[in-house]
Amino acid sequence: MQLARRPLRRAYLFPVFLLCSLLPAMAADKARLHVEDYVVDAEIVPKTHHLTARAKVRFTAVEDLNFATFELHNALRPSKVTDAAGKVLPAERVSQDNAIRVAFPALVPKGTTSTLTFEYEGALANADDSPVDGLKLAYIGEDVTYLLYAGRWFPVANFGIDRFTAAINITAPTGTVVIGSGNVAAVRPPAAGKTLASFSWQKPSFPGTIIAGPFNDSVFSGGAVHVYFQNAKKEFAPAYADTATKEFEYFSSVYGSAAAPMIKLVELPDDTVPVAWAPEITALATRDIGEKTNYRLLADALAHQWWGALVSPASKEDWWLMDGGARASEMRYVQNAAGATAFEDATRDMAVGALAYDTVPLSSITKLDTYSPQFQALVTDKGGMIFHMMRWVIGDAAFDKSMKEFLTRYAWKSASVSDLQAIAEKNANQKLTAFFSQWVDGTGAPEFKMKYTVFRIKKGFRVVGEVTQDLDLFRMPVELKIDTDGQTEMKRIEVMGTESPFSVETFGKPRRLNLDPNNWVLKNSADLKVRIAIRRGQELTAQGSLSEALAEFNKALDNNHNSSLAHYRIAEVFYLQRNYQSAANEYRESIQGDGEPRWTEVWSHVQLGKIFDATQQRDRAVNEYRLAIQTGDNTQSALDEARKYLETPYTRERK
Repeated sequence: MQLARRPLRRAYLFPVFLLCSLLPAMAADKARLHVEDYVVDAEIVPKTHHLTARAKVRFTAVEDLNFATFELHNALRPSKVTDAAGKVLPAERVSQDNAIRVAFPALVPKGTTSTLTFEYEGALANADDSPVDGLKLAYIGEDVTYLLYAGRWFPVANFGIDRFTAAINITAPTGTVVIGSGNVAAVRPPAAGKTLASFSWQKPSFPGTIIAGPFNDSVFSGGAVHVYFQNAKKEFAPAYADTATKEFEYFSSVYGSAAAPMIKLVELPDDTVPVAWAPEITALATRDIGEKTNYRLLADALAHQWWGALVSPASKEDWWLMDGGARASEMRYVQNAAGATAFEDATRDMAVGALAYDTVPLSSITKLDTYSPQFQALVTDKGGMIFHMMRWVIGDAAFDKSMKEFLTRYAWKSASVSDLQAIAEKNANQKLTAFFSQWVDGTGAPEFKMKYTVFRIKKGFRVVGEVTQDLDLFRMPVELKIDTDGQTEMKRIEVMGTESPFSVETFGKPRRLNLDPNNWVLKNSADLKVRIAIRRGQELTAQGSLSEALAEFNKALDNNHNSSLAHYRIAEVFYLQRNYQSAANEYRESIQGDGEPRWTEVWSHVQLGKIFDATQQRDRAVNEYRLAIQTGDNTQSALDEARKYLETPYTRERK
């Protein structure tokens, strides 16, 4: 299945903004039919970007039908639609919905299984007729071909909901490496200069993605991992295969068997989505394949072999089970591979996304545009936080048992939030109604405040205090870290309502108390408000809404005027506008700020150097490039950039 967000124009985003929670658009909420199987025969002609295809669709009527609607890329023109008897049926193109509406000569009764065969063709060369405005999801070219499930390159109904089997046969020019889900039933030349690749996937899932081009097929881990990178990235294949193997083995140990015992790791061009997945397939954009393996992005993408390929949402309201489950899996792997500090940082990133647009409950997201930043943040980051918090509430043993049972019981099926809740309640032996009501049906997060007094008692010390927050219905256990003269002690207290008294005892004399130090609870704080405003500003900048972006960045400065990151992002906006004086002022403020994150210093110097070069002040530019090099920080190849412009002055083209 495709993971996709509304496209972000290339912007100066450092570090790379993770878009691992991206996902496809949904069809109508109420399904009138259920698609079960496809047989697709297609030929691609890269020189002309042309696709010719014939797709046989088997479906069952969910209700009495006199017509059926399927989504199909607007660049593809149907020439004929026939029923099982070969009778030609009237078909209407509904361009505003990227759809084909087929009328039946007689009523198709509820429960009846039928077939339709579509014959169609067209050129897939750009994003002009894409199902998502401005986002290229299906493309045929000599450099690479990608026919993503989200591109609707074959007739689709109930996108992302109806699980299906498929036999897909692709004819391509000889020498083309074709990648798809399932066994390669045949690879032979059907005619001079052509090759045929046939893929069969016979378990209900989403085997609708095809990627083809001049790939190297590098085999690792005894054939369990195939890496399909092009020549420029081939050297990184062993490292990515090694990381993928470790992540796959880790998730298998936690969740059980994946949708398939092997992985095809594929390079995607940068002009489409940053991440895509299908059964057996994990695809990453070229920009995220480099010397430093992007193990977090890879972990999130691989986790969809369980959360999506194996078990998928029963409805749009349940969508967060898939992308939230994958996001939480990424967090688990970070904890396992990189330790507590990295885990804490990663969960803080997830909390920022969870609260960035938290004004609509997850149970009501059917009202949102699937490609909106709000929908993406909710299903991915807030969904991930719900899994993360549930792990804290019921404990690791009950949580792991619940996840494994959920993925086993609903393997090759769709599942709902209530299905997950029932399994978790059984294994935890406690009701989770309040938990799911708070986080699935509600919005917002508490902002904790704490006051306390320490008393000396016979065998140590007693801390008596109170936690306050502003959500009247809030109820969760919260971790309390107490630094004492001796060892640090961890306590678990119950926070219920707006005022929650507590009393705990320690052996050593308490010196400092910290509430929820490991970020197990989604909560607001001054620091988080800064990061949320910056995230929203970044997304607006990437969309070209610069004035709105500046407003968000200034909100961040209202909470922390010394924020290096906020000043840096404001400088980016001014730089994009060629307002060099204001940009230079903000880069200086960034350098003199709190230094968080560290890379803001080196990149501020690099950008100042570019500004001085662009305004013909070469000596000052050289000084900034040298200052950048002195930091020793090569985040996103900053030092390479500085050395490059030390040798040759930076020049910026006019608009």
